[in-house]
Amino acid sequence: MKTKLNVVLCCLSIACSLAILGCGKKADESKPLSEVKAEAEKMSVADLQAKAKMYKDAIAAKTGEVEKLAAKLKGIAVTEMMGDEAKKIKADVDSVTKSLSALKERFQVYYDKLKEKGIDVSALKI
Repeated sequence: MKTKLNVVLCCLSIACSLAILGCGKKADESKPLSEVKAEAEKMSVADLQAKAKMYKDAIAAKTGEVEKLAAKLKGIAVTEMMGDEAKKIKADVDSVTKSLSALKERFQVYYDKLKEKGIDVSALKI
């Protein structure tokens, strides 16, 4: 009885570890597009869907950041638009926008590959 319980606990422990490791992966906006395309060619449909969803989630998060920064910028008086605070916010917006663009390019690789394989991608649209 104890042996069975130990085996079950061991299996659960391994499963939880794998789940945690899998969740730690993030969308990599700095990975070269050529490398992303090469990897996508070798991926299974399930892997492609997982990657596309991961990038879609990252894009949604970055879009939220841009919206928050834009709201901050709108809150600054017109007379202070050339000030340090406004310049910093504008620089942050530019940085996040570049990041968002890179994420979208990489997302598109996985999205297009899924479409090429005849998979319904309607749930992945951004």
